Amino acid sequence: MRRKLLVGGLVSALLAALAAVIAAGPAGAAVSLRLQYKTSATGATADQVEPWFNLVSTGSTAVPLSGVKIRYYFKADSASQQYRFACSWAVVSCSTVTGTFGAISPGTATADRYLEVGFTAGTLAAGAQTGDLQLRFYRADWQRITQSDDYSFGPARTTYGDWTKVTVYQNGTLLWGTAPTGGNPTATPTPTVTPTAPGGNAGVVFDDFNYAGADDAGITAHHWTVRTNSGGPGVPGASWPKGNISFPSVGTGNQALQLRAASDGTASGTQQAEFLHQRKFLAGTYAARVKFSDAPVSGPDGDQIVQTFFTITPLAADLDPNYSEQDFEYLPNGGWGEPSNIMYATSWETYRNEPWLAVNVHNEVRASYDGWHDLVLQVSGGTIRYYIDGTLFAEHGGDYYPETVQSVNFNLWFIGGGLVGSSTQRAYHQQVDWFYHAKNEVVPPSEVLSRVNGYRASSTRWVDTVPAS
Repeated sequence: MRRKLLVGGLVSALLAALAAVIAAGPAGAAVSLRLQYKTSATGATADQVEPWFNLVSTGSTAVPLSGVKIRYYFKADSASQQYRFACSWAVVSCSTVTGTFGAISPGTATADRYLEVGFTAGTLAAGAQTGDLQLRFYRADWQRITQSDDYSFGPARTTYGDWTKVTVYQNGTLLWGTAPTGGNPTATPTPTVTPTAPGGNAGVVFDDFNYAGADDAGITAHHWTVRTNSGGPGVPGASWPKGNISFPSVGTGNQALQLRAASDGTASGTQQAEFLHQRKFLAGTYAARVKFSDAPVSGPDGDQIVQTFFTITPLAADLDPNYSEQDFEYLPNGGWGEPSNIMYATSWETYRNEPWLAVNVHNEVRASYDGWHDLVLQVSGGTIRYYIDGTLFAEHGGDYYPETVQSVNFNLWFIGGGLVGSSTQRAYHQQVDWFYHAKNEVVPPSEVLSRVNGYRASSTRWVDTVPAS
């Protein structure tokens, strides 16, 4: 061991200055951010890895968080092992925090994977900090993780402190930390958008819902189904009457799909509604203009009801690996442990009913979404993006990306056990102005609206050029 001789305060000051430079990050970088780290799971093995971060601004200008990526490097327990990410709590809100996994090639003895943490919204002011980002990830098979051989793991870090074994990038530029060999990001090509209108170079579906009623022959001809069979989700024993689907006028010369759900507080007196398209959808852009409602159109308020637009592959068996689902779900009266209105965007890998095990990732915003909203879902290149009214709401990927063709669904249902204690009949409505899909094409929300307006300007009510699967 080499000994250092410290002579007086001058040497101490020089060493302190040198330490500050090292902690700030790589030489020559225009450093404006630094990262503090701690862990709440310090064992050599753990049920889940728990990296907690605090991102600190050291610059003089505000930093848009949407351009910031944090990378935590680790050694996979096996070459085929898959992992899941979750945000337990964040000062900036878990609804704005994303987590995806990537591989390092060639790997090292301590790193062949990384967790990349990003943000969908927010700005970090000059001199400010994000505060707690309490994050975790775990094995998809729920077995314990060996973390003692992970590059970024710091078992002694039980309080926040600067940590250069986790890197921070801004728009692809390294600002903080030292990555393991091969751990720097490579440029991701921007998805190509074909600027055709009304567009879609691999097939499109557009429906303006210009039908006379639930028995209109055009519904079946256009590959939609009005659900009437029993079963979940929702209140066990509830019915799904065809009459709960209608197409009222919502403007001059314009109709909308309307779903109705009603209840008198009993299972036999509860009705729900679902309208679904055939299974033939996978990569591409999905969009709909949906009217959510915070209150029933009649009767007492307070039932826990779910208002949805989603894609889904049926579950063939418990933990079916071919299952997939991407959901917009609005709960105006809360539910699933939430006390009031909340919007979820959820991507599913699979699930098991008994005992319940959900393998999904979600973002949420606790706010009212009463009224009309433009919902856009982009599924492309291993990434799922959810937009509401043109703003990115959530971004998911990895194991949650769908593998098999899906159907498109609109569903209005009551949460089992969530009905208010009243026998007075009440009814809720959800409306859908139009639906649009462009196969194998990433279409920005603004372009979606332009294409829909193009169809309407030409009085085109329905188009379907997407081949059946």
